[in-house]
Amino acid sequence: MKKVSIKDVANLANVSIASVSYVLNKMPNNRISENTANRIKEAAKKLNYRPNKIAKSLKTSKTKILGFIVADIANPFFGQIAKILEEEALKIGYTIIVGSSGENNEKFDKLINFFIDQQVDGLILAPVEKSENSFLKLDQEKFPYIILDRHLSNINSSGIKINNKEISYQATKTLIKKGAKSPLLVSYETTLMNLLDRDFGFYEALKENNISKTEAIKVRIDQIQKDVYSGLEKHFTQHIRPDAIYFTSNKLAFSGLRYLLKNNINIPKDVQVIAFDESDAYELFPVEISYIKQPLDDIAKNALEMILKIINKQNTITESKKLCAELILRESTN
Repeated sequence: MKKVSIKDVANLANVSIASVSYVLNKMPNNRISENTANRIKEAAKKLNYRPNKIAKSLKTSKTKILGFIVADIANPFFGQIAKILEEEALKIGYTIIVGSSGENNEKFDKLINFFIDQQVDGLILAPVEKSENSFLKLDQEKFPYIILDRHLSNINSSGIKINNKEISYQATKTLIKKGAKSPLLVSYETTLMNLLDRDFGFYEALKENNISKTEAIKVRIDQIQKDVYSGLEKHFTQHIRPDAIYFTSNKLAFSGLRYLLKNNINIPKDVQVIAFDESDAYELFPVEISYIKQPLDDIAKNALEMILKIINKQNTITESKKLCAELILRESTN
């Protein structure tokens, strides 16, 4: 099927190609009458004309496309952010294309190269471990990008952060105030600073309340269920069992809650629970789970605003914005 060209529209409307371009690209031109403009629009509609985006991008140097690379598209956090980003971008004429690195640094780098080859205007990135070289290349090429949610300690880039340490401290302090004497941390083996900050907040609250630092359950990102199950099994068969658990992600919490339910460990009577991030999966459990709610709308909107400023060269300095999460208390910390 032959693609309809701007010349076809001009022939049907019996006007010049320049007139069609002025009208369809909404360019100001007082010489074109309203009647002629309507005739051009009707012709374009009748022929089902679609503008040539590649030709237009060559003229403007912009494709109006942004790449968003997430660590795990199955994680509800990233899925929700992608949805909000897409909705907000559409309002201003941009399209978001999403790729999932699967926590793999080689795939992360390939996705960056693929999106650049597709001539995206900029990138919104959730880093994975050992992805520093990808960022060094982007910096060398001066390609517009920002970092979202996750951060690498030795990469200084513009991005959106959450108050991970402060909100984790608040969550742990809440568990202690509600009677916890031996709270347990379930977190990742990682070098990502946002996740490490959640650990730091937990330990700071313990230190402030003179509670001994317990052996945490450290989980590999590729074997969550196995590590969480074996870690909880070890702690709950000891003489002094945990009386509270802080899970530093919703995926860790889901595996941990399944273990507690399977072993008839009562929440909150036997153990209090707080999880970082909400999840629809919590509804599967008989007790409402206390969780840390991230400001998803604010994260997405600020990320979009920040990357567009860089693309449009309105901001040439490194900008880091920290947003505040909220502790939502429910039955599991009653």
